[in-house]
Amino acid sequence: MTSYQDMPWLSQLNEAQRAPVHPHPSTLHAFKEAVRRVPDRAVLAYFDGRLSYAETDALSDGLAAYLCDRGFRHGDRAAIMLQNTPHFVIALFGVWKAGGVVVPVNPMYKSGEMTHVLTDAEVTAVICADHTWDGFLRETAAAAPSVRIALTACERDLQTRDDARVLRGERLGPREGADDLLATARAHEGRGPAADVPELTADDIALISYTSGTSGTPKGATNTHGNISYNAERQRTGLGLPDGATYFALAPLFHITGMVCELASCVTGGGTLALAYRFEAGVVLDAFLEHRPAFTVGPSTAFMALMAHPDVTRDHFSSFATLSSGGAPLPPALVEKFRAEFGPYIRNGYGLTECTAPCASVPPQLEAPVDKASGTLAVGVPGPDTVVRIIDDQGRDVPFGEQGEIAVRGPQVVPGYWRRPDATAEAIPDGELRTGDIGFMDADGWLYVVDRKKDMINASGFKVWPREVEDVLYSHPAVREAAVVGVPDSYRGESVKAYVSFRPGQSPDPAELAAYCKERLAAYKYPREVEVLPELPKTTSGKILRRELRNRG
Repeated sequence: MTSYQDMPWLSQLNEAQRAPVHPHPSTLHAFKEAVRRVPDRAVLAYFDGRLSYAETDALSDGLAAYLCDRGFRHGDRAAIMLQNTPHFVIALFGVWKAGGVVVPVNPMYKSGEMTHVLTDAEVTAVICADHTWDGFLRETAAAAPSVRIALTACERDLQTRDDARVLRGERLGPREGADDLLATARAHEGRGPAADVPELTADDIALISYTSGTSGTPKGATNTHGNISYNAERQRTGLGLPDGATYFALAPLFHITGMVCELASCVTGGGTLALAYRFEAGVVLDAFLEHRPAFTVGPSTAFMALMAHPDVTRDHFSSFATLSSGGAPLPPALVEKFRAEFGPYIRNGYGLTECTAPCASVPPQLEAPVDKASGTLAVGVPGPDTVVRIIDDQGRDVPFGEQGEIAVRGPQVVPGYWRRPDATAEAIPDGELRTGDIGFMDADGWLYVVDRKKDMINASGFKVWPREVEDVLYSHPAVREAAVVGVPDSYRGESVKAYVSFRPGQSPDPAELAAYCKERLAAYKYPREVEVLPELPKTTSGKILRRELRNRG
């Protein structure tokens, strides 16, 4: 396999981008360094509210003191179930200062999903929104034997310009059975964590990030402080942004992309992180104009929604030095449409929870090539210290251009799954992550992702990868979102079905879309059925849920 040092595009990168990465021991260490250097700089901007590095340090110190007073100890787990609000960051650093492990939780989880997380991770403390606590979490936490600390937060705190498009709740105040996070942190300001809390090391677990992987009960990937710090520093140096740059949190912070590529990378560079609670296209566009961020990363579906908003203009994106996409496939047609209408080139990236967000990305000086045979856009190139292989079922390297499973080895790969040695041995043998994604690498070292193993469609014995069909659909000017699944077919075994949503003002006949694909794909690949939906189902991180579409039939 061609080594990183032999890549022909390497000469186009600057010295910092080519050099080995030398990260802090932890993002908390990087945060404390920023507190020392730029105490008065805003680290968080939330609507019209601001918190400086010094203020956030004091609040997280107070939270850490409270946790230690309540018997929270080194290695204990705290679940944070919050949207993109300042409370999330205060809680994160407070738990880490107390020596704890953070379990980031999707706020869309229901009681059964939360019960699994609380029980599996043996969570000691729960930090959530006040309405979530009242809605179901008080009862769910009460039934979990390990939970003995609860804190709640209000989404309307720390700002006065309440945007009713996303902030629909009321200030509820202290809740039964829980303490208010901000009031508690302020009451303990000036103290800090207990003196006997050990200093965090790169090998300590920072997060237990629950992920379903290919199937089954969600497993907790154990992202270490070293995993996070490495990828945050790699992101910071790779982007080449100036010290103090503004990042916008388009991806949710509870997701590994938001945690690493937005929060950790921003703090590592002493920057300001702009927050807007959760994704709503109009709110995000307003925030772009208000905060003028230099960088954001989000799924392709978020960029589709922004493009489709009736008020969007080129000026909304004029401040960005770099836009990145990750977490969902990025169709080449979307990249070109976006550049033609708004100016910036969206840079692709690839990663998983188990490799702590990116393991490959498109450097700022370069543009990703498109594979001529399949029309697939490259997801990037592996960086320094990272080895990406394409392997067959026996774990052997396949030749350049041939498809196989993507395997990753490097300092961002987690050591394993929480208390799941069986799953660790299967997915990360000898420290190398078997991703479950099918892809290939060209002779220049560009990585291409074809699809998930489990999503392959078998039509009359022929393999059909949904991504290839989806990329063709995205090239149609009317299509906003597209997803392709296999459905049972008594003659073919499976046949191809497409689900689409349209751009504003567009409404072509579904048969026209099928014919459009038939002209551009082999006969066994084009969709026999096209169903139109107002919106395709997605995860909170923006990934289209093919599983739900398959269940529709």
